[in-house]
Amino acid sequence: MSEAEQTGGAVGDLSASPNGASANGGPPAEPEKLRLGGMALRNGLLIHGPTSWAAAARARDGSIDVAAGKKPNFGGNRFAKVPGMRGPLRLAEAFAVIPIARFSVPSARLPFEDPRVVAAGIASTVVGNAIRGRGRPVTPTREGIAAVVGFVPALVSLTGSDLAAYHGAEHKSIAGYEQDRDPAEVPKEHERCGSNLVGPMLFFSAAGQLVVDRLFESPGRVERAVSGIAGLSLSVEVFVLAERRPDSLIGRAVHAAGHFIQAKFATREPTPEQLEVAVAALDAVLAAERD
Repeated sequence: MSEAEQTGGAVGDLSASPNGASANGGPPAEPEKLRLGGMALRNGLLIHGPTSWAAAARARDGSIDVAAGKKPNFGGNRFAKVPGMRGPLRLAEAFAVIPIARFSVPSARLPFEDPRVVAAGIASTVVGNAIRGRGRPVTPTREGIAAVVGFVPALVSLTGSDLAAYHGAEHKSIAGYEQDRDPAEVPKEHERCGSNLVGPMLFFSAAGQLVVDRLFESPGRVERAVSGIAGLSLSVEVFVLAERRPDSLIGRAVHAAGHFIQAKFATREPTPEQLEVAVAALDAVLAAERD
């Protein structure tokens, strides 16, 4: 599951009335489920809620290090229902949490803290630029291939490490909370996983490059950046549409592609020890939201 997983909906209130009873004197109100998202770490995971984050990581001595805090507020909740704005704002908040969580949990290791991933990132950039090439005619095929190459570092990070297992643990812990079930009993695939963004982002990335190269003779960084933000915003809106209308043609296509990526590449069944770390992060973020 990724930072995009909070983009599509409104945030619920964690608490009932101060005395634990409903306003009309009846039984305590059932707390509304929070919309949670997160990111797998190499030895744990980061989970973020509407206003708070929590991270848990397995230290070398076998203990679990946990930390939590408030998220930076860039207006993601305020503009949660504004198409085009909610995606970039929510993702900006989620990315801003990453360095805060990393320094708050010194034992945590981020997905890209691996020489193989760094090398793959450099290689994919070089190859992508070579595919596009200066002065070469822009074609949908060339842009599509270059966009696919850009996802190579993510695939490398998922191989030869526990990252995919912690990704599965993230899904299972959040789904267990949402469904009031034991996390060990729910599937490792989740319908709000950021893998559902891969297809739309590939499409809009290639389309954006084509449009920019058609409109500008020599597009610069500003034009490319605007195209990238627009592509991200449109991808998030497709993500939201697929969640709201899962039985539509777009919904079925997006979820089918996302489920395939999760099942084959992005997730792996976690061990009980890895699931224990996920539950620790989940408990910490829920406690932070209540506070």
